[in-house]
Amino acid sequence: MIKDWLQNYAPKTQSDYTLALREIMQQITLAGLYRGGFFGKAAFYGGTALRIFYGLQRFSEDLDFSLLLKDEHFHLDDYFKPIEEEFRAQGMTVAIKTKKKTRQSNVESAFLKSETAWSELVLENVVPQAGLRQAAGIKIKIEVDTQPPLGFETEEKLLLQPFSFYVKCFTIEDLFAGKIHALLFRKWNNNVKGRDWYDMEWYIRRGTVLNLHHFLMRAKDSGDWTKNTISESEFRALLNNRIDNVNMEMVKADISRFVPDPAALKIWSKPYFHDLVKLMKIK
Repeated sequence: MIKDWLQNYAPKTQSDYTLALREIMQQITLAGLYRGGFFGKAAFYGGTALRIFYGLQRFSEDLDFSLLLKDEHFHLDDYFKPIEEEFRAQGMTVAIKTKKKTRQSNVESAFLKSETAWSELVLENVVPQAGLRQAAGIKIKIEVDTQPPLGFETEEKLLLQPFSFYVKCFTIEDLFAGKIHALLFRKWNNNVKGRDWYDMEWYIRRGTVLNLHHFLMRAKDSGDWTKNTISESEFRALLNNRIDNVNMEMVKADISRFVPDPAALKIWSKPYFHDLVKLMKIK
């Protein structure tokens, strides 16, 4: 099954194989979480949710989740066993370790790492020998916000591999709001995330409507907005100011390795993103 699954990606280079295998591992992780009852308590969001369920073209590295209700006693390691069992059922051994917190945080984090390559792929020489070592060391970060800003809605999305099951996801309007919150307020100084800008362009081009109320809830929760309301004009002003101050060359350099056609980034400029903001739909 893994062989056929992998070939759906039509990989050609070692990088292609690694990206495809990581995404297959992400879906198997979702299956393990489903079997463990995780989606009764949490919902999937972020770039990987967009990639798997909404057709985002860029690859994504992490699995991001939010609890449906705040719970300071939640433990991500309660779900490690069903994840490990699901990988064993698919012919791979993985190791999962909780990330130790170095500061106070509401986010539970863990790293999943492939300990072996799939025997099916090795025996049939599907993965080129040069890529086997890389295929046996793929890492995925899993993060769960245990004290999330609420005011979001969810929907059930069907996944067909490795079996048919439903994943509880943020609605796309709320995913958009969360992405723009990240684009505006990441606290990483010069560590620009090109994926934020790629995703904003993708949302706007597909005509997605942004849920301004959920953006407000997130901005207040992070301390980046103190008023109880935000107008559409105030919101657009925040975005335009961010565009004016970002290093666009750093943005393009960061995202280029995750997109199938880096030439599509040629149009990216500050005037281009200002024009995109004018076309953004907000409710």
